[in-house]
Amino acid sequence: MCTRFGNLTLGLFVTFSALTASVALQAAEEEAKPVTVEMKTNLGTIEIELNTAKAPKTVKNFLQYAKSKHYDGTIFHRVIDGFMIQGGGFAKKPEGIEEKATAAPVENEAKNGLKNQRGTIAMARTSAPHSATSQFFINVKDNANLDFPSFDGWGYAVFGRVTKGMDVVDKIKATKTGRRTLKSRVGENLFPSNMSDVPVEDVVIESVRVK
Repeated sequence: MCTRFGNLTLGLFVTFSALTASVALQAAEEEAKPVTVEMKTNLGTIEIELNTAKAPKTVKNFLQYAKSKHYDGTIFHRVIDGFMIQGGGFAKKPEGIEEKATAAPVENEAKNGLKNQRGTIAMARTSAPHSATSQFFINVKDNANLDFPSFDGWGYAVFGRVTKGMDVVDKIKATKTGRRTLKSRVGENLFPSNMSDVPVEDVVIESVRVK
C-alpha cells in the first residue's frame, strides 16, 4: 500500500512539475513576443514594434510611460535631418513647453546587439550611461557611431523599429527648426533653456497606445 501511494505521489509530483515548467515556458515565450505600439502625431501615425526579447527592461520602461499616458501631448523637441528625431520629454502647457517629471532611470541595454539603423527607436540619455528615462529618438539614417561601445564605452540602447509610418518620420525630420526657449527640469524646479533644433511649429505626440 505504501509503495502504491508512494508511486502515485511521485507520479502526481512529476506531472505537476511538468505542468509548472510548461506554464513557465509559455509565460516566458509570451514575455519575449514583440509588442506593437501606435504613436499618433499631428503629422500622422507611426507604428513601432518593440523588441521585448533583446531589450526587456527598456521596453518595460517605455510601456510604463505609454500606459500612464505620459507621452500624450509631448512634442518632438529635437529634430536633426540626417541624424534623428527626439521626443517624449517635453509637453505643451498653456504657459509654454516644459520638461515633464519622470520615474527612475532604466539600465542601459545597448549591449543587446541591436544597431542604430534607419527606422529604429532608441533611448535618449545624458552623458551618464544609465540615465535614460522617458525620452527616445528614432534614427532617420544609420548611426553606427551610437552603437555599443560607441564613443563612451556604452552606446545608445535600441529597443524597436518602425514598421509603418516612416513617411511620417521623414515628414517630421524635414520640419523647419530653430532656437526656442523651453523649460528644462532640474529636480522639482523648471528653468528657461534656450535650445536649438526645435521645430518652429510643434510636432505633437497625441498618444502612444499598445495595439
